[in-house]
Amino acid sequence: MIRINLLPFRAARKKENVRRQVSIFILSIIFIAFALGYYSMNLNSKIHKLDKKLEDIKKEVAKYKKISEEITNIKAKLATLNKKTDVIKNLELNRKEPIHLLDTMTNVLIPNRIWFTHFQTKEKDTDIEGIALDNKTVADFMTRLENSGLFANVNLRTLKQKKIQNYNLNSFRINCKKRSLEKVAKNKAEK
Repeated sequence: MIRINLLPFRAARKKENVRRQVSIFILSIIFIAFALGYYSMNLNSKIHKLDKKLEDIKKEVAKYKKISEEITNIKAKLATLNKKTDVIKNLELNRKEPIHLLDTMTNVLIPNRIWFTHFQTKEKDTDIEGIALDNKTVADFMTRLENSGLFANVNLRTLKQKKIQNYNLNSFRINCKKRSLEKVAKNKAEK
């Protein structure tokens, strides 16, 4: 019988298997290192792009911040201008108010039947004192005051008979609230 020594073949085979496993291990480490390097380069590229985008956004924010400050300044100036305009409008209305008030009073006055002895207005309150021929004239005058649109809450405070030059006349005192000319103008515009 012939004897064949298979041990060196098995040892060579074992060496070959170990060499193959070591080369697979080294190749897998190289592949992993390559994959990690590629992934790292890809992440660095993304980081660089995001940094650049962040820098551009910061520049835009700075630009818009300047514009926002300009808008805030313009709004402040506009608010100041609107206040000044409102003051001018109020002054204009207040300038015309006494004229309008006296014009309204002459329009509601009943000629040759009623006379004023005292007329005073303070902000919104108006006091009217006068003499009338009879009670109906005072009532008509109060109705005309309310219908004029300039006065509200017309109240008769006193009504007394008074003798002047042998005539029996009625002395009256009326209190009413004066409306602003803006409201009167709006009411006329609505009608």
